[in-house]
Amino acid sequence: MTAPWAYSDQVKEHFLEPRNFLMGDESKFAFNAKGTVGNKVCGDEMIMYLQIKDGVIQDVRWKTYGCASAIASTSALSELIKGKKLDDALKITATEIADHLGGLPKRKFHCSVLGSEALAAAVKDYEGTTDTFCHRKT
Repeated sequence: MTAPWAYSDQVKEHFLEPRNFLMGDESKFAFNAKGTVGNKVCGDEMIMYLQIKDGVIQDVRWKTYGCASAIASTSALSELIKGKKLDDALKITATEIADHLGGLPKRKFHCSVLGSEALAAAVKDYEGTTDTFCHRKT
């Protein structure tokens, strides 16, 4: 007898069929912004690649090394930001990412925070800013 899936159907779907995932070498995707973040406690790492034109996210690809929640969070975020102006994309909170996924277990919420941090890091890369990143509201 198998144990029941502990996550929402949306998490399962994004984990098993991730959207905008970058397969293979990053040179296969022409990006002009890249953000990398990680969590030393859980070992998750997210890399987000953006194609930005005229302040709008035209396309996005990502790689995530981590659990189902981390992969699903990055996949969901990639859907939420595509076609958005940078300011609007940066307003998407970790809570909104988790809500888009039908919720995450409390102990896995940090995965949605990492997604929003990867986006912020990519935008900072695009803008050429080097400010120290601080956590945003969840």
